[in-house]
Amino acid sequence: MNVIYPLAVPKGRRLCCEVCEAPAERVCAACTVTYYCGAVHQKADWGSIHEKICQLLIPLRTSMPFYNSEEERQHGLQQQQQRQKHLIEFCYTVAQKYLFEGKHEDAVPAALHSLRFRMNVYGLSSVELVPAYLLLAEASLGLGQTVQAEEYLSQAQWTVLKSTHCSNATYSLLHRNLGLLYMAKKNYEEARYHLANDIYFASCAFGTEDIRTSGGYFQLANIFYGLNKLDLADTLYTKQVSEIWHKYLNDHYQVLSQARVQQIDLLGKRFENDTGLDEAQEAEAIRTLTSILNIRESTLGQTPLKTIFVLKILVMLYYLMMNFSKAQEYAKRALSIVKEKRLGSHERKAIKKLLNLISTEEEHPIT
Repeated sequence: MNVIYPLAVPKGRRLCCEVCEAPAERVCAACTVTYYCGAVHQKADWGSIHEKICQLLIPLRTSMPFYNSEEERQHGLQQQQQRQKHLIEFCYTVAQKYLFEGKHEDAVPAALHSLRFRMNVYGLSSVELVPAYLLLAEASLGLGQTVQAEEYLSQAQWTVLKSTHCSNATYSLLHRNLGLLYMAKKNYEEARYHLANDIYFASCAFGTEDIRTSGGYFQLANIFYGLNKLDLADTLYTKQVSEIWHKYLNDHYQVLSQARVQQIDLLGKRFENDTGLDEAQEAEAIRTLTSILNIRESTLGQTPLKTIFVLKILVMLYYLMMNFSKAQEYAKRALSIVKEKRLGSHERKAIKKLLNLISTEEEHPIT
């Protein structure tokens, strides 16, 4: 983190902390446009998001230059708005990724940034603010701050009610977070109601077989699993979650594995990863699939084939992410189960094929 120093506040000007909006005493030495109430919040913001966007904030928080014409001024305003829209999505994705990784405290500053930029661009009552409110609600739940989470969710609900237009995707997010709230409060009947609505609106927005719809089914399965309704949970984990992720990743895997074996890169370069997902979605996939794997492994004697199925999905995910050591680890675990349970040769051949492909990629990477 860059050097920090005490802040001399100009007379008549009130500077607020970036994290809590209390009177500021410090300023970031790198950008000189971001203020904090003290070292604790400065360190928290830096570790969460500020390090990633520090220099991007300078043109947004300094006075606009003098323009020679109205046309130039309008162009300058459009550029500023585009920068803010970029930061809205970037901060949102970073906060989402933290949440899927279980880093709830780190998610808060990033989500607050997304919320403030949304307010600047869309206004204080726009439905565009709702996704950021929901991030903050989920982070609060993760931190055990149920009252704070309810406040954010109430604000989100009120904003949606006042809106004349709200997308199905936003309704889905709202109901999912309400479902999570009631799960935390152990009101499972209300939680199921909201998760059913989440699934409905997600299906309208993305389709019934989309990975974004499967998230609601995953949470619903978690409720049934917690209530010891294992048959219902098993069906949801398999049909509405694992199989949806398998289809999505397998489609990418088949195209990419063939291209790599033939040393073909259709765009003339190699991507950092080839999942078709952003960082938050990759983190969601890892969290979802490893959670299901842990459940499958706890009942391995009854469901070895289902355990192997999830392991193979994780192999494809990490292969597409180009994390070959992780892909190999899960493939070997799957092969070990096949041998231990003396399953059919078909499973053994399929997993060995995966292992050979991973080994070839490690030994002869495409450049």
